[in-house]
Amino acid sequence: MVGTVVSNKMDKTVVVTVKRLAKHPVYNRVMRKVSKFKAHDGSNEAHVGDRVKIVESRPVSRTKRWRLLEILKKAEGR
Repeated sequence: MVGTVVSNKMDKTVVVTVKRLAKHPVYNRVMRKVSKFKAHDGSNEAHVGDRVKIVESRPVSRTKRWRLLEILKKAEGR
């Protein structure tokens, strides 16, 4: 999955939002949906605004089920 880092305040953890489009089940209108995932970032290299790729992995903690694979694009102004 590809998303944007919205928080890196935790040690070795980043919060990534993934945006997608989905049709409404009744009105057939296209809606924007946002999901947040906590991903393991062992080297603390991702920062807020970075475009990253994450992959599903074994549970690292109670809420972390994803791992940072690579940083696709650094945030502007850094």
